[in-house]
Amino acid sequence: MAELLHLSLSKFTFTFNSTITKTKRDSTRPRKLNLGPIRCVLSEENRKTLVKNGKDSLDICRVVNGMWQTSGGWGRIDQDNATDAMLKYADAGLTTFDMADIYGPAEDLYGIFINRVRRERPPEFLEKIRGLTKWVPPPVKMTSSYVRESINVSRKRMDVASLDMLQFHWWDYSNPGYLDALKHLTDLKEEGKIKTVALTNFDTERLQIILENKIPIVSNQVQHSIVDMRPQQKMAELLMGGLLSEKFLDTNLSIPFAGPSLNTPSLQKYRRMVDAWGGWSQFQVLLKTLKKVASKHGVSIPTVAVRYILDQPAVAGSMIGVRLGLSDHIQESNAVFSLVLDNDDVNSIQEISKKGKDLLRVIGDCGDEYRR
Repeated sequence: MAELLHLSLSKFTFTFNSTITKTKRDSTRPRKLNLGPIRCVLSEENRKTLVKNGKDSLDICRVVNGMWQTSGGWGRIDQDNATDAMLKYADAGLTTFDMADIYGPAEDLYGIFINRVRRERPPEFLEKIRGLTKWVPPPVKMTSSYVRESINVSRKRMDVASLDMLQFHWWDYSNPGYLDALKHLTDLKEEGKIKTVALTNFDTERLQIILENKIPIVSNQVQHSIVDMRPQQKMAELLMGGLLSEKFLDTNLSIPFAGPSLNTPSLQKYRRMVDAWGGWSQFQVLLKTLKKVASKHGVSIPTVAVRYILDQPAVAGSMIGVRLGLSDHIQESNAVFSLVLDNDDVNSIQEISKKGKDLLRVIGDCGDEYRR
């Protein structure tokens, strides 16, 4: 169970209502801007959600298997063991996988996995699998040929004719080339090379600009958690991750070797978010609150943390990082779907969450942590 700390709340696919808040550049007062029929529709069993913008739509599992952990820093990934693990997750109903061109062999592993699904599972099972990838280009000139060649690399690695979702990241907002890239990606979508176009780590201002340019974005994957509620402040109107776990309850990081080490890229990243939010002592108060709720329902701290965020407005899915072939947490992931938090649970979590600092003021809007 402790290994779920690597999974719990690293990123989220975050979708928006059709009415988005627009902030004028010369004023902090918001006004409403109708930007189109962006929708997030839950299935009856609450396991899947349909992210939708106009005619573009994709159904995904609400708990997404994140593959950042294949990029190094979490342990050696064996190809056969990894694809075996991916099949186990898919067989258990956790059928959506999230990766990126920069996540080491992630796209290649998906290609091997999807071919095993084609050979070893019936056609109707194949139809349930979703592969979401990210494109993280350098801020060079975004020509049609450059975008096309880059996307073709991912299509080849993943061995698919059409990418289920391409989530686009851009490092430098002072370079407006992101609009050119997104327009070329939209062209590829119209050609059938991409099924849906999405964003990752874009802030609210740039999201507004993109939507105003009538680019059909279906989601924006951003960090969002009980500690980091920035998406609910600005973006929901228009993820801390693995530290939310029993493993870090009642630990004191000021004492060397007294507790578990923060020895992976994700844990080091989320520790920085904890420090900005209120520090380790305040974080322990949050963990104790979550533990009380978890014990009440017979589940774990990460399960409560994921469920709480899934219940927030405009959240389509929670990404849970998977350490393929090293450990699995299928049972814990599936427990999220049956957990129902009552008003007392929600109020107790909100009370301690609000005692932390406002990360929108400390860090900036969603994704700004990557551009400092």
